Amino acid sequence: QLQLVESGGGLVQPGGSLSLSCAAASGFTLDNYAIGWFRQAPGKGREGVFCISSSGRVTMNLDSVKGRFTVSRDNAKNTVYLQMNSTEPEDTAVYYCAAYYRPLLFQHVCSMRADDMEYWGNGTLVTVSS
Repeated sequence: QLQLVESGGGLVQPGGSLSLSCAAASGFTLDNYAIGWFRQAPGKGREGVFCISSSGRVTMNLDSVKGRFTVSRDNAKNTVYLQMNSTEPEDTAVYYCAAYYRPLLFQHVCSMRADDMEYWGNGTLVTVSS
């Protein structure tokens, strides 16, 4: 069973940057998995922030992070990254990465729907505050 580990969370000032990583645990590969990044703010439901296809060619993002966040993947390192720039207090949340298997035919498809995900990491807390 695929295991995912997020890292890189912490405290950042408004307008600052933070880079989150989502790595497959030793012995696992992300090659055929589309990845989604989700977040859950205190008292709110979980929302999809970004996704990236298994090929890395297709991404989708939440409107509120457009132009501020980017996603990338390095399949050789079995790691997906979420680069957060120009952070805002509203970005404060626990960030989760999740994965679901995509056969080759669907290598250019990704989803930000939590119900589509098969595997989840434990999350990493991002706090944007001065």
